[in-house]
Amino acid sequence: MGLPRSAVTLFLGFLLLNLNPSARARFVVEKNSLRVTSPDSIKGTHDSAIGNFGIPQYGGSMAGTAAYPKENRKGCRNFDEFGISYKSKSGALPTFLVVDRGDCFFALKVWNAQNAGASAVLVADDIEEALITMDTPEEDISSAKYIENITIPSALIEKSFGEKLKKAISGGEMVNVNLDWREAVPHPDDRVEYELWTNSNDECGFKCDMLMAFVKDFKGAAQILDKGGYTQFTPHYITWYCPQAFTISKQCKSQCINHGRYCAPDPEQDFSRGYEGKDVVLENLRQLCVFKVANETKKPWVWWDYVTDFQIRCPMKEKKYNKECADNVIRSLGLDIKKIEKCMGDSNADTDNPVLKEEQDAQVGKGSRGDVTILPTLVVNNRQYRGKLERGAVLKAICAGFEETTEPAVCLSGDVETNECLDNNGGCWQDKTANVTACKDTFRGRVCECPLVDGVQFKGDGYSTCQANGPGRCKINNGGCWHETRNGHAFSACVDVDNGKCKCPAGFKGDGVKSCTDIDECKEKKACQCSECSCKNTWGSYDCSCSGDLLYIRDHDTCISKKAAEVKSAWAAVWVILIGLSMAAGGAYLVYKYRLRSYMDSEIRAIMAQYMPLDSQAEVPNHVNEDRA
Repeated sequence: MGLPRSAVTLFLGFLLLNLNPSARARFVVEKNSLRVTSPDSIKGTHDSAIGNFGIPQYGGSMAGTAAYPKENRKGCRNFDEFGISYKSKSGALPTFLVVDRGDCFFALKVWNAQNAGASAVLVADDIEEALITMDTPEEDISSAKYIENITIPSALIEKSFGEKLKKAISGGEMVNVNLDWREAVPHPDDRVEYELWTNSNDECGFKCDMLMAFVKDFKGAAQILDKGGYTQFTPHYITWYCPQAFTISKQCKSQCINHGRYCAPDPEQDFSRGYEGKDVVLENLRQLCVFKVANETKKPWVWWDYVTDFQIRCPMKEKKYNKECADNVIRSLGLDIKKIEKCMGDSNADTDNPVLKEEQDAQVGKGSRGDVTILPTLVVNNRQYRGKLERGAVLKAICAGFEETTEPAVCLSGDVETNECLDNNGGCWQDKTANVTACKDTFRGRVCECPLVDGVQFKGDGYSTCQANGPGRCKINNGGCWHETRNGHAFSACVDVDNGKCKCPAGFKGDGVKSCTDIDECKEKKACQCSECSCKNTWGSYDCSCSGDLLYIRDHDTCISKKAAEVKSAWAAVWVILIGLSMAAGGAYLVYKYRLRSYMDSEIRAIMAQYMPLDSQAEVPNHVNEDRA
């Protein structure tokens, strides 16, 4: 027969209290900066404690106007009941609702405020104390339905500061507030280190369901970051130990391994049925060893594949949460089962398990990080993440750990956009005609930056002006210059050069940007001035005609007879022929002269050679007989 429900709860309490007997629990409250910019009487910067639900804007900031309700001041009821709405009007700053602590869960206050249109919630403490972290209700089925849908950030503020805010608002002052999360995550170097404290148990209710959904959804982004060397990820698993007085009890033996050293709560919180806590501890240990073996082969990201595959293939509900199913998953991923089993060690030995001992030591807070006591917990650059465990929100927090401008591409994707550009284009420059904007959403907030469109770079301040520059700029909305089409004739003031200027084309005058008006060449340029000429202005040009049977010659601005033109053309042909014949005769004469001269030269040289040797002839030698001794 199993233990009564109260006994199970008492035993689990022992496990939770005995995290580490040698260390004092130290829970660190993660904070963000809250700055009041007006009125001057309360202007200043204060700390606020980030709520452990919703979506804090890690890496960015939010500006808004604070409001304090006249009714439902604790926010425990739906504001619709009081006819109150905090939805911001177009162009107005978002509303940060200040509510009082007490009477209901923190998360419910924020949920009601979100439904009323508030963009953030500040909960004013009701006693003077150090800031605490607002957490979600434990195992509350009704609250689970709305907690996962909270998307706005929230923070707890001190009582004294809250009183000043409420007094200023109630007195009719416009209170402007800026919430800043840019330093909530430090960025000491060019790599972000983060940890996920998780659990293989899939039957612990809402939080287990949330954790499983997050791991599946975040796997892709996590593996991209890991493979690119941008991050160093480490999974961790919380374990408890059984008090010495209970190690021989049936309950400790069913929930622990290694003689009570490493324990986990019973999945069903019923010792008489289903899986036991030690089954969870063993699978947690296996998952740790999967990570260690994968890390040795320089592929630590395989852990994400194993965990997601195990969740799908080996669920507790289908009675497949066991070693056999786990081994099948390991084989499918090409991991070495023997190495993993060696890493896990002997669960029955009355000795410490090195892997789990390291995990228990890691649970104790070090440096700026407090103890890990909540499942699940995400730690980024040694700071505990606060907020909803959701892909976009977590990615935003991890990306905030990079120095600005060094973030990988995944940090600039649509997953972490702030969507500030949806409201009035974020206050940035926009060309609605060409559907081009300088507003760009990032996880740090919107930026006004002139865009690059189809290879053409726009230049300007991004707020009031952006102009297309360089080759091809005229293809995009005519480079922002004037253009018009009439009767099939199109003109543009865009000049496709680097200077990006707009210049009215020939036949027009104006600034080239807003307008170009037609020039009346007949009046302003005095075209067609010959006595027989008649001028007619056209859009962008002009036409000249001649009276009677005359033909207009534009180059000379004159009219001539069509017959004269024909005669002139005939004489031109005659002259071409005569000039051609003259040139041929001259060429023949030159050839004749050259050949005659060559003939005379050869005759003269032959006559002269009879009387004296020429330079080109060799001298004839004398033949003398010599006496030889």
